[in-house]
This record gives sequence, structure tokens and C-alpha cells, in this order.
Amino acid sequence: MLQRVLLSAAIVAVCCNCAFSKWLEISNVTARQEPTELGGPKTIIEYDIDDPNISPESPAYIFVRYSKDKSNWRLIAKDSLRGNGFDIVEKPGHKKVIWWGTEQTTFTELDKIDIRLRGIQMVKVPAGKFIMKSLPGGGRDESKEIKPNSDLPLFYMAKYETTITMYADYLNEIGGEGAGWNKRMINTDRCGINRKSDNTYSVAPSRENYPITYISWYDAKNFLQWCGLRLPAEAEFEKALRGGLFLDGDEAKKDSNLMPERRYPWGDEAPNANGVFRCNYDGTEDGFDYTAPVGSYDIFSSPYGICDLAGNVAEWTLDWYSTSFHTGLDGFRMVRGGSWMAVPVACDAITGATQLPLKESSIMGFRAAK
Repeated sequence: MLQRVLLSAAIVAVCCNCAFSKWLEISNVTARQEPTELGGPKTIIEYDIDDPNISPESPAYIFVRYSKDKSNWRLIAKDSLRGNGFDIVEKPGHKKVIWWGTEQTTFTELDKIDIRLRGIQMVKVPAGKFIMKSLPGGGRDESKEIKPNSDLPLFYMAKYETTITMYADYLNEIGGEGAGWNKRMINTDRCGINRKSDNTYSVAPSRENYPITYISWYDAKNFLQWCGLRLPAEAEFEKALRGGLFLDGDEAKKDSNLMPERRYPWGDEAPNANGVFRCNYDGTEDGFDYTAPVGSYDIFSSPYGICDLAGNVAEWTLDWYSTSFHTGLDGFRMVRGGSWMAVPVACDAITGATQLPLKESSIMGFRAAK
């Protein structure tokens, strides 16, 4: 269950006890203000992040939010921060963040505000070419005018799907009288978030580590904007699943992808080949009636180590469903990755679906990208 550990009168680090479902553990948070000769004070935030899994290939994304009244929270913009402890953090240890421009926030005493730091485990996807086989509009664009972009710059993707724990924490900060929540989320088989009479939210027992569902495209977008992140593009999702021609990127070109046209994150074997279950798909033979806890199939992750890109929950992407016939007529968005209701062959690298962005479904979830 989510824990908020009060570390000083005004500082909160957010973490939880559950493997995978947590924000990365942040401890020993302190904050102080110092005057400057350049006009106004600066706020210095220091903390420790000791997760041994943090590395340049799998960094932490750290974001900072603050409030003067415990109800109106704001993200501190990246361009107001300096130091080695925000945005992409590639090494564990002691970190320092310098927040400039605090005089513009209308508070003058640090003990009058709350500051919250949170961290998400990300994975680096180096710049370079990959083999993109899915086509715009699910391959139904007869004009053939739009060509897939198979040469992408560096980006980062969350190692795991966004969990119920993380989403409930978001709701407790911004949800108010129900924004971002709907009654179907109460279902403990397929989700598990309860809304209390005082407009706070709790996670049903044992559901902390499951992916959030019943999420519209707008809900996903709003959560990620709250973090300072975004949804992955369709091409990014496919590259993250299949890998680039060189897994260390086109600049280094030392680590060749031995299976650049792989059908699934782990290779070409079917999700249930030889009685081995490699992802969560339709039916119960994989051990799960509905969704599985995130990371349950981590040994079958993508070449970069990203989990659950096949099955479990279908994931919203940034892209519109746009063909020469549909352009301007509807607002459908592209969905990738298959789900716990998909047949095994539909959990592959190229199968996509379309969905209206307002749709809230028990098979739909999302993850972060940067």
C-alpha cells in the first residue's frame, strides 16, 4: 500500500513497499533556501536514491511537485531546475537539485509549502534505425502517402506499465470530486481503486502491483502531463518491442540486434510455444484470469529490458488513427501490444487496434515515454 513518508515539516518522498508497483524509493530528503546575488532566493533540495538497478541504460526519471495549501499542486518545470537529481538520473546515490526562481511562486518561507519527489524506472532506447513493419492507419491507408519513420532519435520508455498504486497516488493529489476516476475502477478483478466519501482514493488489497485499467486516452495523457512525460508514439512502441538494428544505437554500432524483425519482444516463438507462457493473453492457461501484476513475465522482456509490451493491457499511444479516408472525420487513437483478452498471435509487434479516446475499458492501460 502507498506510503507517504514525512521527512521534514515540508518535504515528502513518495514510495511503496511493492516490487515494480512503486515509485522508486527516495529517502533522506531535505530542502533549504539560500539568498543569491542575482535576485531572489534559490531552493536546494537534496535526497538519496539507492536502487542498484539505476544505470545509464535503465535510469530513473525524477520529477518534483509543490503546493502551498496541500490541494493545488504544481509541477516544477524542468527549465527552473539544475543539478544531478532531476529528470534523467543515471546513477544511484546522493543527489542535489537547485530550484531557481522560487520568488516567482509567491511563497517566501520554505516551511509554508510541501514538496514531493517521485521517481519512475525508465529504459533508454538509443537513437537509430529499426525495421518498422506496421503501417499508418493499421495498413489501411490506400493512398500510401505516409511512410513509416524507421529512424528515431533517442527516447526513454517506462520499464513497466503504469500501476494502480501510481494512479491512485495521482488521484489523491488532483482527483478532487472524481476527475480521472470512474465507478468501473472499483472492480477488484480488473482494476481496484475505491473512492471514499471525502474524495480520497484507496487501492484494494493485493491490487497494488497490477496495471491501471478503465483509462481513457485523456486520463492517460493527464497523468503523464502531471509527471512531465507523454505517451509513446506508435513507432517508438514498435522499436521498444523489437529493438533497433544496433541495440546500442547507430552511433556506436557495437551491439547488433540478432533478431531485428522479431515478432514478439522475446523472439519469434508463440506466446504459448512448448507450454511456456511468455505473456498474459486470452484465457486462463497462462495463470491469470484477467490482468497480471506488472513484470510477471520479465524474463521475456524486450531487447532493452522493457516488460509487458506484449499482452496484459493494450496500451494507448500518442498517434491518431489517420488514413486518407478517415482524416478529419473522427478522433480515434492507435493502441498497441495486445491485452489479456487478445489471442496469442495478436500480442505481436505489428498488430494494432483503434479506439475512441474517451473509451474506458478493462483491457486498456498505458506507460510513460520521454
